[in-house]
Amino acid sequence: MTEPGSKSLAGKTMIMSGGSRGIGLEIAKRAAADGANITLIAKTDQPHPKLPGTIHTAAAELEEAGGQVLPFVGDVRVDESVAEAVRLTVERFGGIDIVVNNASAIDLSNTDALSMKKYDLMQDINCRGSFLLSKLSLPHLRESAKAGRNPHILTLSPPLNLDPKWAGGSLGYTIAKYGMSLTTLGLAEELKGDGIGVNSLWPRTTIATAAVRNLLGGEQMVATSRTPDIYADSAYLVLTSPAEKTTGNFFIDDEVLAAHGITDLDKYRVVPGDGELTTDLFL
Repeated sequence: MTEPGSKSLAGKTMIMSGGSRGIGLEIAKRAAADGANITLIAKTDQPHPKLPGTIHTAAAELEEAGGQVLPFVGDVRVDESVAEAVRLTVERFGGIDIVVNNASAIDLSNTDALSMKKYDLMQDINCRGSFLLSKLSLPHLRESAKAGRNPHILTLSPPLNLDPKWAGGSLGYTIAKYGMSLTTLGLAEELKGDGIGVNSLWPRTTIATAAVRNLLGGEQMVATSRTPDIYADSAYLVLTSPAEKTTGNFFIDDEVLAAHGITDLDKYRVVPGDGELTTDLFL
């Protein structure tokens, strides 16, 4: 999946929704280590009472890792905010080569218990936000393709698994995440003549993030998870793959690594050993 000229993200420009903590930050750090330019669009201007990190601490980490960073305090739900982030990115870095749709809201409540406010939040951030950031970046991604810069859109969303148990268990969340995946499916087809790689990436297991600790399963689930590094390493392999040949895929993190000969995944375990890991949703 790699070819000459695409093995590094040095000098490439990535725009990411979210990214002030967790998986998005790790993906951005992996790009920053190559010397990439990175715009983060995030709302976390002030510290969250339960979650570590703000857009400012993230920017500092990325610069320390070797990247050039444009922290943009904005809301992926607001058209003008995303348009301004895209404009400033192009103004500062000269273009856009990579879009990472990372921002996501989660509530696994069943239909009776899910407020429409939370339903709208998930739909607006997850599905509409991914569509919007991708849409507004398209002219710049096309320019990137013409310049031979290997452009990619990577969305952190699951395979479209129509087993009824997922929709039946958390309908609001499933609709919002599958909306992200439909964006991948549709854009890959729509852009197949443009040389832009459009893919989704999802983890085999739960990933040890503050969201998993605070919102989903607590310390017990964290202990049976893998670290965000596995997501970052697999994302890096996708983003350095030839865009024209690598599009329309719903990748799983460990399958990406295996395709590149990486099968010893022990270093990604939160707790070393061979205990059973928690499989992520939708798999």
